[in-house]
Amino acid sequence: MSDNYIISIDQSTQGTKALLFDGSGSLIRRTDKPHAQIVNEKGWVSHDPEEIYRNTIQVVARLLEESGIDRGRVAGIGISNQRETSLAWDRTTGAPLGHAIVWQCARAADICERVERLGEAERIRRATGMNLSPYFPASKIAWILEHVEGAREKADQGEICHGTIDSWLIYKLTGGKSYKTDYSNASRTQLFNIFELAWDEGICRLFGIDPANLAEVCDSDADFGETDVEGLLPRPVPIHGVLGDSHGSLFGQGCLKPGMIKSTYGTGSSIMMNIGEEPVLSTHGVVTSLAWSMGGKVNYVLEGNLNYTGAVITWLKDDLKLISSPSETEELSGEAVQDDSLYLVPAFSGLGAPYWDSHAAAATVGMTRTTGKAEVVRAGVECIAYQITDIVKAMSEDAQVKVEELRVDGGPTRNRYLMQFQSDIAEAAVQVPDSEELSGIGPAYAAGLALGVWDESIFDRLRRVKYEPHMDGALRDRKYQGWKSAVGTILTR
Repeated sequence: MSDNYIISIDQSTQGTKALLFDGSGSLIRRTDKPHAQIVNEKGWVSHDPEEIYRNTIQVVARLLEESGIDRGRVAGIGISNQRETSLAWDRTTGAPLGHAIVWQCARAADICERVERLGEAERIRRATGMNLSPYFPASKIAWILEHVEGAREKADQGEICHGTIDSWLIYKLTGGKSYKTDYSNASRTQLFNIFELAWDEGICRLFGIDPANLAEVCDSDADFGETDVEGLLPRPVPIHGVLGDSHGSLFGQGCLKPGMIKSTYGTGSSIMMNIGEEPVLSTHGVVTSLAWSMGGKVNYVLEGNLNYTGAVITWLKDDLKLISSPSETEELSGEAVQDDSLYLVPAFSGLGAPYWDSHAAAATVGMTRTTGKAEVVRAGVECIAYQITDIVKAMSEDAQVKVEELRVDGGPTRNRYLMQFQSDIAEAAVQVPDSEELSGIGPAYAAGLALGVWDESIFDRLRRVKYEPHMDGALRDRKYQGWKSAVGTILTR
C-alpha cells in the first residue's frame, strides 16, 4: 500500500460528495453539498450545471481543509456521476446551454414516440441494449437541440458539447482541455453501440445528433486529463477513474464475476448484474449495458432502473408530511396493521424497468378502513422492495441463474424493516456493507488501482451485515401477486 491519497467526486441526483481515501483504502473524510432540484409547473426536473460545478469545487476545498492532509500527496481523482442526466454547453466558452435535464424527467417522451413511429425501436434496442425511453440521454439531448435557443446552430457548426455530467465535470476540471466520457456512461446514452463499442451514427441521426459533437469514449481507468481543482492542489493530478454511479457501486461492491448482483438504493435505484465479457440482450424488460472497460477489457451487465425508490420516502416527508425524518419509517412500518392490503405504485414519472410505461400514473391500491398513517408509510417502504424484486426476477430469467444474494448500498439500507422485507420478498440473502459510499468507492478503487496506490486486496476491506429470508412462502406469494395486480391497474400499454 501507499502513503498517497485518492479523492473521489461522487456527483449524484441530490448533491455532490467528495471522499478522501488513504493509502490503505480507508475512507478518512467525506464532505457533501446539496444542489437545487428545479421542478416546473409541467413536472420537468432540471439541475443547474454551474451550481453542480461550483459545489464540486467547494466540497473538495472543504475536504482538503478539514482533513489537513499534505495536498502534495494526492495521487489522483476518481469521478462517479448521475448517469442519464444530460446537458449541453459551448465548446469554446464552457457556458451551459440552459439547465441539465435530470434522468427522472420525461419531457422528451414525444421525441421517443416520433422515433418509434419510424419503426426504429427494436433496431435501437438491438444495437444499444436499451429499450427506447425518454429516461436515456438520446432523446434528452435531442430535446435540448430542438428547444434550447442557439443549441442547434452551435451543433451544426461543431461548437457544442453535449452529454452526461461526467463529461461536463472532466471538461470543467481540465479547463476545457479534455472532453471525454467512459464506456459505462456512454453505454447508458442510447447512442452507443455496445457490440461495436462506438457511437452509432445511424441512431445518432435518428435523434438529430452529430456524433462528432459527442465526447471521446475511454476505458474507465484511463487518464481523462489533469486538474489542480481550481488551484486547490499544488500540482495537476490525473483523473484516472470515471464510472457512472451505479457501475461505480458494482465495482466497489466487488461484483467482478458473472452472476454477481447489486442494488443501489438512492433517489431512484439501479439493480445491476455482472454478465461477463459477452452481452446478453434481455427479453424480460431490463437492459444491457457495459459495466466498465479496464485495461482494455470490457465487462457487460444487465440492469434495471427505477425512478422512485428513496424518492418515495422524500415524498412521504416533504409532500404528504407524514414523517419528519426518513428514520421514522422503520418504526412506523413495524407498527402498521399487518393484514392491511395497501399498495403504493410510485409511477410519479411513469414506470421504468421492467414495464417501461412512461405514461403510467402513480396510485394507491387496496385501501381499507384499517389504512392509516403507518400503513401508508409501510406501503411506501415496501414498494421499494417490490420494484427491486421485479427486476431481480427479470434478470434471473434472462441470465438463467437463481439469485441467491443481493449486495446493496445507499441510505435506505439503514432501514432494517426494508432490508428484511427485501430479503423476504426477493427470497434472497441481502448483504449490507458497512459503508454507504459505494458509488464513490468504485471510481476511487479504479483510480487507485490504475495509479498503483493499492492492489486488488482493496476489495476485501468491506464488512457486511446479512439478512436472510424468513417469510412463509405462501404469504410471500400472496403479497407479491397483490403487488403485480396493483401495478396492472395503472399500466397503459
